[in-house]
Amino acid sequence: MKTRTKIAFNFNSISRLESLDQFGALLFPNNTNHQKLFLAIFIELKYADSQFLNSLECVADKYGLSRRVLEIVRAKMRLLGLIDHVSRFNSKHGYQEGWIFSNRFARSSLRLSKLPDKFKTIKDAQQEQRDRDLFRYL
Repeated sequence: MKTRTKIAFNFNSISRLESLDQFGALLFPNNTNHQKLFLAIFIELKYADSQFLNSLECVADKYGLSRRVLEIVRAKMRLLGLIDHVSRFNSKHGYQEGWIFSNRFARSSLRLSKLPDKFKTIKDAQQEQRDRDLFRYL
């Protein structure tokens, strides 16, 4: 059996989410090392001073996980908009380089809430001619 690496969001799984570990299992299915590091990064960042970490390598080392696992988890968290890298040229964080929580994931819910309205518009029967025109150009 091949392990899944893609995230499979559906309305049932989202409505059943109750805890951070379930969120980790949803983001990193069938990989306990990735789930463990996701939880570690999230919790360490949550309780760090000003929710700022200078390095994520120390988190991976602290929990005995490899740099490769760290890069995979970090990349996915950043791609989803959960964390952001702060440049040392950023005055807001005292010119320190490091990692913070991002607002992009939370802001995406606003865009996602517009999806049902867009779906209603697309499935509207009045757009039949426009939809049929699409097939002519494919």
